[in-house]
Amino acid sequence: EEDQEESECCYDNGDGTNNNNNNNRRKVSISILFNVEQFWKFYSHLVRPGDLSGHSDFHLFKEGIKPMWEDESNRNGGKWIIRLRKGLASRFWENIILAMLGEQFMVGEEICGAVVSIRFQEDILSIWNRTSNDQMTTSRIRDTLRRVLNLPANTIMEYKTHNDSLRDNSSFRNTKISL
Repeated sequence: EEDQEESECCYDNGDGTNNNNNNNRRKVSISILFNVEQFWKFYSHLVRPGDLSGHSDFHLFKEGIKPMWEDESNRNGGKWIIRLRKGLASRFWENIILAMLGEQFMVGEEICGAVVSIRFQEDILSIWNRTSNDQMTTSRIRDTLRRVLNLPANTIMEYKTHNDSLRDNSSFRNTKISL
């Protein structure tokens, strides 16, 4: 019998407001099998982030975890943010998904999910974790992101706690810069 992990994959083409209105969100519950062939069969049918236009978000979270700051699993956590120039989102998103499935982060249950946000000027990739005050774990996640995405040493990465996001009602403003 194969190991399975339930996950949720959501696509949101909303207007960018955070009013808890999920009318524009399309959610698909999937079983991710730890078998590369089966994953690729599923993945090959998904729209790639680079093919999305306008203001869109693509979420992939573990089962039972909602892509919301207030969710029980996210409440004390935060996210690493990488701003991408247009044209890189699909490849980076794929690398992040594979790193999550392959458990390359080596931080146990700390990873909650990932989001790719398509915007007009740039695309934004973020990976959410459970515990923002665990410096060793957040550093390991940052370092793994640098490695799996093959980021140049001078790439600016940002971290933001979900508490800070709730306080200023923003995912991407007022972040802490990390080189």
